[in-house]
Amino acid sequence: MRRKDVVLMATVTSFESLARPSRSELRQFAELFAPLFSASTEEARRQAVAALSQCPNVPPAVAFFIASQPIAIAAPFLAASACLDDETLVAIARTQGEAHVRAIVRREALSPTVIDALVGLRYPKEETEAETDAEAGEPEAPPSVQSEAEVPETAEGKDRLEREEELREQIKALAAHIDRPASDRLGLRSLTPAQEALLVRFARNREAGFFASVLADALSASRWLSERIMLDISGQQLAATLKGLAMQPADALFILERLYGHLAQRTEGESRAEALWGKLDADECYGRVEAWRRADSYTYAAGPRTISEESELEAHHAARPQPAAVSSRRVPQAVRRR
Repeated sequence: MRRKDVVLMATVTSFESLARPSRSELRQFAELFAPLFSASTEEARRQAVAALSQCPNVPPAVAFFIASQPIAIAAPFLAASACLDDETLVAIARTQGEAHVRAIVRREALSPTVIDALVGLRYPKEETEAETDAEAGEPEAPPSVQSEAEVPETAEGKDRLEREEELREQIKALAAHIDRPASDRLGLRSLTPAQEALLVRFARNREAGFFASVLADALSASRWLSERIMLDISGQQLAATLKGLAMQPADALFILERLYGHLAQRTEGESRAEALWGKLDADECYGRVEAWRRADSYTYAAGPRTISEESELEAHHAARPQPAAVSSRRVPQAVRRR
């Protein structure tokens, strides 16, 4: 196994030294890499992937193979490799899951096509195990009861069994709702992992235009509503929106402090963003956000545009200054009256 690790690293090092590999060299490397990779230890695989993440000439087949590996191995390649085109990134995001999406979001540059695809991803929540546990925890009926249940001859016996079955189903349904997280409350609009990661990324880079587009998608509202929320320089409207969307507190605080510098000021060991976040009630914020969305739907009945559509529209306008990472686009008069 050790010899195979050495052969793998030697192959990778030799390929890295080629400034402009020929087609035959690319094909040869692609044929050798997968078998050597599969036969090596996990540590050797990580070192090989980390080295290739900085290589500009990785063959497409090898790049896709590496990107499809478990996230513990593929993460540096997904986050840094220049050999992954938009089509490959979208395919990996759609087939590999949330962890791979978060690694892709960490890339320095993402095209509108990839961003639009990531925003539209929806991952199914893990199925609750309450029903399985309830069934597993039910004690076996004693023989006398089993014999009675096996032959419910009378109408009264059938009715009793039906009532017991109905009661059992109600108990299971109630058990499934015990200790549910705040983000899983009935009717609560919440962010997907991809949307949350993109919001954090765009706040970190102060890319207000992309941030507004992702926020509009999360709200299922127009771009104008998200921009109006961001134009509140106190940060209170954005804080209420993020809490209404059940965002993780750490991510929400990072966004608020990054977009609104005054909220990062600390007093007695607590930032102004933390103080603001602590005063907000999640249910009230959710109700406020829903009221904004309803008002927005009356004004913009056509619904929100996708990021690619927004990009096409913005291409027809001159560049605008964006002070304090918040877009200075003029808010329409109908929205200001609200």
